[in-house]
Amino acid sequence: MLLVRSIFLLVFLLSGCAAQKTQHRSLTILHLNDLHARLLPDSEHRGGFAHVAEAIRQEKAKSEFSLVMHGGDLVQGTPVSTIFKGVPVYEIANTLGFDFHTLGNHEFDYGWRMISAFVAKAEFPILNANVVDGQGTPLISKPYLIREINGIRVGVIGILTADLVALTKAPLRGRWRALPVTETVSRYVDEIENRTDLIVVLSHMFPREEDEILRQNPRVPLIIGGHHHGGQDEVKAFEGRICVKTRPYGQELGRLDIEFDLGSKRIVSHRWKRIPIDSRKYPADQATAKLVEKWEAKVSEVVDVPIGRAARKISRGELKPMIEQAMAEAVHADFGYMNRGGIRDELPEGPLLARHVWNVLPFGNLISVGEIRGSQLPRELANGRNVDPNSVYRVATNDFMGGKWREMGLPFSEDGKLVRDVMIDWIKNRQVIR
Repeated sequence: MLLVRSIFLLVFLLSGCAAQKTQHRSLTILHLNDLHARLLPDSEHRGGFAHVAEAIRQEKAKSEFSLVMHGGDLVQGTPVSTIFKGVPVYEIANTLGFDFHTLGNHEFDYGWRMISAFVAKAEFPILNANVVDGQGTPLISKPYLIREINGIRVGVIGILTADLVALTKAPLRGRWRALPVTETVSRYVDEIENRTDLIVVLSHMFPREEDEILRQNPRVPLIIGGHHHGGQDEVKAFEGRICVKTRPYGQELGRLDIEFDLGSKRIVSHRWKRIPIDSRKYPADQATAKLVEKWEAKVSEVVDVPIGRAARKISRGELKPMIEQAMAEAVHADFGYMNRGGIRDELPEGPLLARHVWNVLPFGNLISVGEIRGSQLPRELANGRNVDPNSVYRVATNDFMGGKWREMGLPFSEDGKLVRDVMIDWIKNRQVIR
């Protein structure tokens, strides 16, 4: 009898362990953010959409259950996107195998009406939960999407930084706004919690906003991030909830492997790595490469024009005073000012094409000019120079900053010259920059 009881107890314990184990499900999330229309590899053989597509394909082949996510800012950064207002980038991205994509602030750069064109072109869902008009009507019809994979009901909510309006030019202001991220996430978690097992926030926001969600909403175990170009070296974690994001421009692909417990609806374990996308290691996916070639051919005559030479690689920080000097000289100003966020690339050593400047200055900004008394100069402009508070100075900046300063009551107006064209001419006139 004792033997029978022992056997029964052993069977009971083993069946309990087996039942517990069956509640654990595996899932791989492949993720990128801020591709910024970098269709071609850079001078260090990093990225390029065709090579990104191949990297995703290879990693998906190593996982039985996987989802691919992109954390916003698919467009804006190269001539194809600038000239054709982003739409071709969505056409090419259809070959990358995205399961989810969320809006970034640069999706608004060509005017908010272009977002409907992106939605029409994309063969993958575009999500956003917190951009609304004055009546609270959402810009995007899909705030979230629920998809079941390996028995896990995954609910993905798309979120954009609440600072959207401050990151865009005037046409957005007064029409659309971004609601606070934490409150919006909580609202939609309430709506989908009973229909999901794993809730993912696919975001394009600042690290401080990620921290708010991690700390304030225990029902969100995972954030796939974007917007901050520094990426992450390690998983950001708080009480078992995690956030990951990669560096921009297709330089790397994130791979997050998780074990998920269906019973407790929590991540039991995770492994995350950043996979460098070296175009020499990952051969070009031919379908993607064909589309890239098609669209690059349409802009080549305009941008693949020699303009000079760089004696060395010139970083973004080193480009800033050069751009400021070029703007000031173009409009005979005393000061030039370029915000760091408007400089999107470095210049490589060697021959320079107009394309390189397009990549540095993709936004199509005009020069904005103001005549300002020294006592009124914004702090960013003085930059250690000796300024007479009673003198009037002529200042050149771009229209993004000019618009901000105009809102502060400073008399800035557009000059009509494109900052990009002014910089191209500045390099042409010098032939060699050092």
